[in-house]
Amino acid sequence: MSPHATGRRAVHRCVAAVVPLTVLAALATAGPASAHRRSGEARVISTATLGDIPLGTFSNALLPGTVAEDRGVDLGGIGSDIHPAGRKGEYWTVTDRGPNGQIKVDGTKRRTFPVPGFDPAIVRIKVSGDTVKVLRSIPLTTSSGEPVTGLSNQAERDEAPYSYDARTPLPFDPNGLDTEGVVPAADSSFWLVDEYGPSLVHVSARGKVLTRYVPEGLNLTGADHPVVEALPGVLLHRKVNRGFEGLAQLPGGDLVLAMQSPLSLPDKDAGEASRTVRLLRFSPKKKAVTAEYAYRFDPVTVVDPSEDDASELKISSVVAVGGDRLLVEERTDKAARLHLVRLDRKADILGGRWDDGATSPSLEQLADPAAAGVPVLSKRLVVDLGTVAGVPGKIEGVALVNRDTLALINDNDFGMTDGADAFDARGRLVDSGIETKVTYVRLPKGL
Repeated sequence: MSPHATGRRAVHRCVAAVVPLTVLAALATAGPASAHRRSGEARVISTATLGDIPLGTFSNALLPGTVAEDRGVDLGGIGSDIHPAGRKGEYWTVTDRGPNGQIKVDGTKRRTFPVPGFDPAIVRIKVSGDTVKVLRSIPLTTSSGEPVTGLSNQAERDEAPYSYDARTPLPFDPNGLDTEGVVPAADSSFWLVDEYGPSLVHVSARGKVLTRYVPEGLNLTGADHPVVEALPGVLLHRKVNRGFEGLAQLPGGDLVLAMQSPLSLPDKDAGEASRTVRLLRFSPKKKAVTAEYAYRFDPVTVVDPSEDDASELKISSVVAVGGDRLLVEERTDKAARLHLVRLDRKADILGGRWDDGATSPSLEQLADPAAAGVPVLSKRLVVDLGTVAGVPGKIEGVALVNRDTLALINDNDFGMTDGADAFDARGRLVDSGIETKVTYVRLPKGL
């Protein structure tokens, strides 16, 4: 993201085109990224980049007055997910909770929210040549039409929110959402997943939160939207800031929700060391979870040879590819691998001993769950994105364009980095230079 004022002025002149639909343009595809690559290898065929849009301009065009000071931050974070929008080159994406970072104060890390008024949004984009254009944006709102912030929900469960410099405490907000996955429904509403609850969120076509489904026993009070405790209570053991990240809708209408990381069962150390993460199947018709599955990460050194910390493993995207099959993305911030998985009915563990927080050893503590009788989902590697030249880091969204082409989107964290040097002496962002990109990858064998 360019910090130059001239670029930002240009955006101000064209901001009226940001929110409504713009004129359609044909999807352009470039030639092979590397001409010397063999035809049997996955390869990048084109890349497009989101231009600079000041975050205050973006937010205030949707809900006037929500952002008084954007501290030089541009729109980013839309790489939390990507889903085809029905027209060639067009996709639904969703922002996460907004610009945030960590600063250590007196030896303790504090979570910062430099633009606390930011309202998470569903964003429709179009890839046109080497450019990503914003066609339409839908702000998330409460039942009474107030903005949904990205601030932490509960003092006893979530990180305390602070100002950009980590000096001033900010209020917790039970309406806050850290949105990640997005799926458009047939009736023009949307399904989202959130990391705080963790929760499944149903919103209207205009972004109003209709229902937020959370784990039994969460006891989220004070929210200005309906909260229903319909998810297994064992999810209350989710790692801080590692709730639901992946969301997909199967052809029959059921939703698949993926936890980002293993649960902290019975404690944080067990969760940090575990390679077993949970997927849920949710029926919108029944408004209930109908199945739960155990998914096993590959060793972290297999996913990312430069990493030796198992806690860096995450699921960031799940993609429905027909029947009960999914693509599941295993990643670190630097590498990612996509596996093909079938949701076998015989692998359902919902309501069993592994949903009891008192079970010892827990599912997360088992060194070899399959050997202990747990029906772990089988998987087959489709592509190692870490070996494909031109794929950015921190891929959080994956979409299936056709049987042999993927659209990937990265989370650029709004150009933010952690630490006290993320902002200059005037309180303005020192941009990381990482851009939001949509990258097309061709698979040699398809799916």
